[in-house]
Amino acid sequence: MSFTPPLAERMRPTRLNDLVGQSHLVGEEGVLKKVIQSGQLPSLIFWGPPGTGKTTLAHIIAESLDRPFYQLSAISAGVKEVREVIQLAGRQGNAILFIDEIHRFSKSQQDSLLGAVEKGILTLIGATTENPSFEVISALLSRCQVYVLEPLDKEDLLSLLEKATNEDPEIRQKKIELRETDALLRLSGGDARKLLNLFELVVSQEEGSPIEVTNEKVRQSAQQNVATYDKQGEQHYDVISAFIKSMRGSDPNAAVYWLARMIAGGEDPKFIARRMLILAAEDIGNANPTALVIANNCFQAIHVIGYPECELILSQTATYLAASPKSNTALKAIKAAKAMVNKKGDLPVPLHLRNAPTKLMRSLDYGKDYQYSHDFPRNFVDQEYLPDAISGTKFYDPMDNPREKEMRNRLRSLWGGKYEY
Repeated sequence: MSFTPPLAERMRPTRLNDLVGQSHLVGEEGVLKKVIQSGQLPSLIFWGPPGTGKTTLAHIIAESLDRPFYQLSAISAGVKEVREVIQLAGRQGNAILFIDEIHRFSKSQQDSLLGAVEKGILTLIGATTENPSFEVISALLSRCQVYVLEPLDKEDLLSLLEKATNEDPEIRQKKIELRETDALLRLSGGDARKLLNLFELVVSQEEGSPIEVTNEKVRQSAQQNVATYDKQGEQHYDVISAFIKSMRGSDPNAAVYWLARMIAGGEDPKFIARRMLILAAEDIGNANPTALVIANNCFQAIHVIGYPECELILSQTATYLAASPKSNTALKAIKAAKAMVNKKGDLPVPLHLRNAPTKLMRSLDYGKDYQYSHDFPRNFVDQEYLPDAISGTKFYDPMDNPREKEMRNRLRSLWGGKYEY
């Protein structure tokens, strides 16, 4: 009995020019394309969401450079398998080792790669959906170039649907009319694999000719095919999104339910804890500064306590964050400040705020007339801290919660009407 691979696998490109999306990397001026053309391939880490082409790019690179290619999954491979590949690569030379989900490798597993990468015994290509700054040990990360892959945009996804309809032998046997594509695009979330597999699912359930693809048919097919929780990508981002939004919405009951879904699915506790750490700053902030402390303690604790005990720590933190007062003023402040930087460019630092470590700098009035706040009552002196061109611009605007009301009152008493607190 023959096996037919899924549409996404059948449509996997084998040449760089056939890859859809990631033009910033593989377009005419793409940095990765230039690296491949040079033939001088460094060790790489591809960081991006599922279905953006990380595995495909690794295969294309090996094929383009005609180099031996080995592939391991961090989910199933251990130090033993890594060492076996290193021995084979040492005998062959110029081999590429591709490790999918490299963020799931433990420190000892990553350490086992260091020597081979450093000596050039093999070229490592790692793929991860997680920030490599957190998940890849610094010694290995420093020996790799990190390339960020982006979710596919609407034009990329429509291009994939057109290619599948016109080029795939299985799909071409059916007359298909793409009447509506909004549901396909929305449910795929920029994931090429998810898009093509959902499209194939819809088409396979229809009989007759022509087969009309509509938003309603897509939604029905997707509903029938929803997995309980797939930490490999299908519902991974939907469930974590529901978890974050429940905490942001101050619903500890929903938060702990979505947490239970992730725990039942075997989600990496570091992934959960990291998202709570971000939420503590983004959505709670100065409304309850202790939230960030607790979230950080949770993140540190789960590094030494694994399942099942760490679920208690995750639950305590999730319910605390959900029940905390909310404020996104930290997010709004930095966004407003960055927008000003983009608009005004590099405004000069006022002379009295500049560092003056040398005699020449002091002769140019660097640091002159700076007033040390602690020499004044209330540890405050009214002097200018912003560039003159944006003096009086308010970036931080406290919200209407007890902690930030206190901050607003203090700032108002110090600055009077300058910042309109």
